[in-house]
Amino acid sequence: MDDRTVLPPLLGVLRGQRPSRPPLWLMRQAGRYLPEYRALRAEKGGFLDLCYDSEAAAEVTLQPIRRFGFDGAILFSDILVVPHALGQDLWFEAGEGPRLAPPLAKAELATLQAAPERLAPVIETVRKVKRALSPETTFLGFAGSPWTVATYMVAGAGSKDHAAARRMAYQEPARFGAIIESIVATTIDYLSAQIEAGVDAVQLFDSWAGSLSPQQFRQWVIAPNAAIVTALKARHPETPVIGFPKGAGAKLPDYTEGTGVDALGLDETIDPVWAHKALPAGLPVQGNLDPLALIAGGETLDRAVDTILEALQHRPHIFNLGHGILPDTPIEHVERLVRRVRG
Repeated sequence: MDDRTVLPPLLGVLRGQRPSRPPLWLMRQAGRYLPEYRALRAEKGGFLDLCYDSEAAAEVTLQPIRRFGFDGAILFSDILVVPHALGQDLWFEAGEGPRLAPPLAKAELATLQAAPERLAPVIETVRKVKRALSPETTFLGFAGSPWTVATYMVAGAGSKDHAAARRMAYQEPARFGAIIESIVATTIDYLSAQIEAGVDAVQLFDSWAGSLSPQQFRQWVIAPNAAIVTALKARHPETPVIGFPKGAGAKLPDYTEGTGVDALGLDETIDPVWAHKALPAGLPVQGNLDPLALIAGGETLDRAVDTILEALQHRPHIFNLGHGILPDTPIEHVERLVRRVRG
């Protein structure tokens, strides 16, 4: 029996296989649209408490697999556990999102006391999920990419235009570069630990990659992600890395070539026909249904799904959304999506 016959479907696609129907998972598939998640979240209290409770986080990771039978399970955690491990205080304000203190726009990186032990419960979650998952389900770990994580660390919160980080990157590139380097180093160790604990592949989420000029994109998106990919390949050559530079648009071919990622996530603004022509032949791609098309449901959803399936049928393809599933997504629409993708 050769290894082509034994790889689970999603991992097979990441290795370049093309099954008759693409495997499927959804970004933020473990989350607020699920009643079972809302019940557990209410019981546990804060979002961060849930992330750091390995028993509960493992349960949340598994909930969408039990309900929908997705081909991929993605670790339930948050990209901001890395700044927490670097020594920033982290909490979530109800209705307002994450807060980090001190913001590095006002404080120096050197004043932070690193606390890598904060990541230990996340790695324990990986072990628990791995024990519970069927071998047919590919287990995905993840981290935030350095630019996106830095936008939060510098501003101390999320922002619409990421101006604080962009300003520092232009005006104090050495200072900003030191922040990026610290994120790169921690992320390499963090993803390595996830791989050693049992994930089959990892994804780098660069949610705010679209806010940079081409030159800044090369410096703060491509170069740091390339450093992470290179280090992971040296330590774990068999583990695929998926890059997801949201908003990168026409810069996607440069990102793919420059970072060395094994697969590329497409956001909903990317024309899949263009992507198929513009990206290297045989490169696995992931995406890219608009989360709002999933909320719409019905024939609108069917048409959107079919367009993507048709455009990407001649290359390795993992069906996914173009960004995270929205909290008000009806369960029945997700069920319809699964049926449509699986034919």
